[in-house]
Formats: sequence, structure tokens, C-alpha cells
Amino acid sequence: MVVTLIFLAVLIGGMVIGMPIAQALVLTGVALMWHLDFFDSQLLAQNLQAGFDNFPLLAVPFFILAGELMNAGGLSRRIIDLARAYVGHIRGGLGYVAIGAAVLLASMSGSAIADTAALATILLPMMRDQKYPDSYSAGLLASGGIIAPIIPPSMPFVIYGVTTNTSISKLFLSGVVPGLIMGVFLIFAWWSIARKYDLSRGERMAWGPRLKALAKSFWAMMMPVIILGGLKGGVFTPTEAAVVAAVYALFVSMVIYREMTWSRLYAVFLAAAKTTAVVMFLCGAATVTAYMITLADLPNMLADSFSGLLGSPVLFMATMMLFLLVVGTAMDLTPTILIFGPVCAPLAVKAGIDPIYFGFMFIYVGCIGLITPPVGTVQNVVAGVGRLRMETVIKGTNPFLMVYVLLAVLFVIFPQIILAPLRWMH
Repeated sequence: MVVTLIFLAVLIGGMVIGMPIAQALVLTGVALMWHLDFFDSQLLAQNLQAGFDNFPLLAVPFFILAGELMNAGGLSRRIIDLARAYVGHIRGGLGYVAIGAAVLLASMSGSAIADTAALATILLPMMRDQKYPDSYSAGLLASGGIIAPIIPPSMPFVIYGVTTNTSISKLFLSGVVPGLIMGVFLIFAWWSIARKYDLSRGERMAWGPRLKALAKSFWAMMMPVIILGGLKGGVFTPTEAAVVAAVYALFVSMVIYREMTWSRLYAVFLAAAKTTAVVMFLCGAATVTAYMITLADLPNMLADSFSGLLGSPVLFMATMMLFLLVVGTAMDLTPTILIFGPVCAPLAVKAGIDPIYFGFMFIYVGCIGLITPPVGTVQNVVAGVGRLRMETVIKGTNPFLMVYVLLAVLFVIFPQIILAPLRWMH
């Protein structure tokens, strides 16, 4: 009990006073070391370094780079143009364009922030021109952006797999069907909003421009085909898939579309390097804390606390998802994975829950946290790009948030929605 209190008090206390999460994690590990009379600066440094000295984690910088290259090299814009050519003429058509583009972009980058920024930058001005309500436009773009960590390739799945020693390939495959279901649910939610507010229609394109848009997006569309096909066929591992994605995005941007210049390339690499540094430092800091949590036997202590729930997988899952939903309101997805993944995953195994199913649900509910105030990382991205008040974005996100929560309930009650397609694909 004392160990749990120290863990929570130091970690939460550090974040409350404004300390960066990575530093708060290191401080938590040091506090546990002192409590267990086990302090060793050399061991601290070794665990910090071991946290990012991990081959599967090489996928993270390459997926980040691939996302940056897609946005700067014109791949993202061509995907959006393709969706606009085919569904932009429907009532509220730009909303359906946003959903379709979100699903397609999700199969390329795996980053909610990168995809949301691309969608908001291109589509939000168009939505304003057609007199869409700012709140619902922003809410839809934010909600569509969180499909990115679900459909492979996904950086959160990579981090979760490394942190909990779970198969990353299976985690990737577990997100394909649920990610598409998320898109379908968003379509129904947007349809009701478009009908209620009688949103305008775009101009219907002739088949000539449609085919031209399809031809222009061909090379961008081939990226998810290569990545998913390679993973499904066993041609390369998730880490190798990240390298393939980055190299392919670089080649298409510079050689085929020719929108990437050598002068712009430096800025793209620099942005990717900065994001990678933040993520890797978080991974190293979390390894320090995870090592001490293991030594303190915290997972078994929690298992004893949850012993009444371990006999009912559905009740246990519901409790865990509610807990993670609350955590997601105050913490970003990556720290949530690094802090709670190593603690919660063993409990799920003891409750008889499939580890891949639990891993998917962990990430899915964590993604909901990205559009949940007060932190709402993805909501902040849309508010920043569109120069909107945060209250406006939150109001517009609420209908789609409720849809995602309903979907989470369905996933808890009917786990076969995730497990059945996973067994077929694997």
C-alpha cells in the first residue's frame, strides 16, 4: 500500500507542479528506489538507456518521419482531394471527405497529431467557406484524427507492444476492422448533424476530374497497400515496415510528386527528430519507473486489490476501461501506455483476457482521451490550426465522443468484434 501511495503521490505531484512527465517518471523511480533502500545511480542510468535501446522502437522515429514527409510532400493533400472528388457533392460532403481521408491517412502515418493537423489545415477553411458550423467541423476533424493510432501502422501499438512484451504484428492486425467501424460510426453521426443543420452541398465533379484525382493519388494510395500487404504476407516486420514507409514517402515526395525540395527536407527531418527525442526520453524514463514497479511487486499488489473482479472478464474490462477513460482526461496517450501498460497488462492475463484484445482496448480508450478535456491533445491541434476557442472545439466534439464511448461499450460486451477478424487475418 505504501509503495502505491509513493508511486501516485510523486508522479501526480510532479505533474501538478508543472514538471514534464518524463522527468516526473524518473523522479518516481528514484523515490521508489529510496523507499526500497535500493538507490544506485548506475542502475538508474542503465535503465534510462535501456528504455530506448530497443530494436522494435526504431519503428517510432521512422513512422514519425513518414508522417512528416506525407504532409510536406503532398501525399496527404492528394488523399483529401481524392475523397472530395467522389463524395464532396453530398449534403455535408466535406464531412464525409474528412472521414474518408482520416481512414486513408490512418493507414499511412499512425500519428493522430500529424493526421489531424493535415486534415484541419486543408479542410477547415473549405468547411468555413461552405458555412459549416465551426464547432462541429472542428469536432469531426479531431474525432477523425484519432483513427490514426488504431489502423496500422500505429505508433501507440508499437510502444504498447514493446512496453508489455505483446506481439506488435497482432496488435496491428487487431486494429484494421475496428478502425473501419469507427469510420462508419462517424459517418452516421455526421449524417445526423448534416441533416439537422441542412448543410450545403459541394459541386458534383464530372468523371473526368474524378479519374484525374484518382490517378494523382495512385502513388499515395499504394503506401498502405505496400505496408499492410507486407505485414500480412510476412515480408517485413513492423519495424521494417516503418522504414519502408519513410523511404517510400521520401521517394514519392521528391521523385514523383516533386513537392519536396532539399531545402525543405532539412526542416522535415528536424521536426521528426524533435518529436522522436520527446517520445524516446519518455520511453527511457518510463523504463526506470517500470523496473522499480516490478521490484516493488506492485502488479501483484494491484491483482490482490482487483481479486474480486478477476473472475469476471467483462466486469474487469469495464472497470479498466472506465479507469483509463478517466486517466485519459488528464494524460496524453504515450505516457498512459508507458505508466499503466506494464501494470494493467498482467492483470488482464490473470483475468483470462486475451492480451491482444486487451492491448487494443487499452489503446482505443487512450485515443478517446485525446479528444477529452481538459487536456485533449488532438482538440488543441484543431483549435490551434483553426484559431478557435477550446470551448468551441469541445462542444463540437461531444457528439462524436459519445459515439466512440458507445463503441467502446460494444467492444467490451462483444470482444469477438475484434478477435474474430484478428484470427482470420493472422
